[in-house]
Formats: sequence, structure tokens, C-alpha cells
Amino acid sequence: MIVEQIWTGNDYRNFNYLIVCPESGEALAIDPLDHKKCLAKAGEKGWEITQILNTHEHFDHTGGNAAVVQATGAKLLAHANAGPRIEGMDRGLSAGDVVQVGKTVELLSLDTPGHTMSHICLLSKTETPALFCGDTLFNAGAGNCHGGGHPEELYATFVNQLAELPDTTQIYAGHDYITNNLGFTLDREPDNAAAKALLDRLEATHDPARAMVTTLAVEKEINTFFRLSSPTVIARIRESFPEVGDSPSPKEVFLRLRELRNSW
Repeated sequence: MIVEQIWTGNDYRNFNYLIVCPESGEALAIDPLDHKKCLAKAGEKGWEITQILNTHEHFDHTGGNAAVVQATGAKLLAHANAGPRIEGMDRGLSAGDVVQVGKTVELLSLDTPGHTMSHICLLSKTETPALFCGDTLFNAGAGNCHGGGHPEELYATFVNQLAELPDTTQIYAGHDYITNNLGFTLDREPDNAAAKALLDRLEATHDPARAMVTTLAVEKEINTFFRLSSPTVIARIRESFPEVGDSPSPKEVFLRLRELRNSW
């Protein structure tokens, strides 16, 4: 499996992706907002885009669909319930469905509500898994729930699905927010040495056109939304929300973190 991460350089800081079968050259375009860059990269490499996957219905993920379909005839895939909000869908995906790309690539569909209620993540069926997670999980952060989602659903997705994936899983998010998200982690957990060291390094070297790919193991160290039992995180939550008491549940910590992140 070939993964081509495409930095759009736009104000939304989107990443687009081409997932390619190395044998056939067939490609799946994930959230190809910058259709010009996606088509140009496929043309440069000799790849054929045969499918498009929208992780969810927001325009900064669907806005390039029509141009890619017009140029390639690709089939459009998205969450089974997203049809009313994504024009021209050819296939609706549910949890457990498999997306086949060419001869050798299989991607498992995960139903991951929270950012929106019709959000799909794709997990590669490879020796080292890769998760294409749209706006559900960001490097060092979590998606917001303003555009049709719900924080309780996002919590359930994090705890019941994402946290259970292999620690070696590579994380390919829909946006480049890593440095800002690390700042929030350190605001919530100032003694997090791993987050501090990574932020120091990225402030000097970060180039989203050559973005760092984290793993789930790294996320569990630096992403405050996975660090719900950290004594420092809990203590800082109690400073803002004393009503949560001495031993808030992981769900309560997550929901309060999401609330704080909304205005941070």
C-alpha cells in the first residue's frame, strides 16, 4: 500500500490522501478538496483514481468531489447515512465494510460518530495498520462537535474504538493542527515531558508538506484526549470545574476537555 499525503496549504490546513495499490496503480482519494493537487500527483505518478472516500460531509472534505469525478469517473463513497448531505454518492459504508483498492489494498470501514454523526474512518488491513481518521482524531487532538456532532458520541468513539486499536497504528488526520494541539495538551498537563519535547522539536522543524506521522502509542503520550486518568489533567479540570469532585469519571474528564478546547 502506498500512502501519498497531500498538503493543501489552504487556510483550513487540510490534508488530502491518495491510497494506492502498487500492483495496479489504482488509487482511492480521501477527502480530495484540493482536486488540482490530487489529480496532478496521480498524473505525475501514473496512478488512476478510481474511488473517492469522504470521511464526512463538511465542505472542506467534499468540495473537490465533482472535479475529481469529472476528470476520472471515480465512484464516490461515504457513510451510509450521509447521502442527503453528500451529492452523488455511489456507495454508503457501514461499520465492517471493506473498501478494496486495486488488487492488494483493503481498508476497513469504522463508524466513528462525534465530529459529525455520519463520520467514517478507514483502517488499513496491513501488517502496520494505518488509520485515515478525517476530523475524528487529530495529531495530539480531537475533532470539535460544532457541525452536527456530539461530544458524548466522540468520547465513545475514542474509548471504545480508537483506544483499542494496535499501538503501532499510524495516524493520518484530516488537518495539520499538531503544534496548536500540543499547546493545549501542555496547558492541561504542563508536566507532560513527551509533549513538551515534541513541541520544542516541531517549533523548529515542522513542515506540513513533510508532516510527522504519529502512532497511536505516541498519541497516548501526547494527546490529552487519551490521558483521562492523568492526575495533572484531572487536577487542572477541577480548577475550572470544581463541581466534578475528586474522582471524575473518564467520560466527565473528556467532556470537560472538549468544552475547554472549544474556547482555548
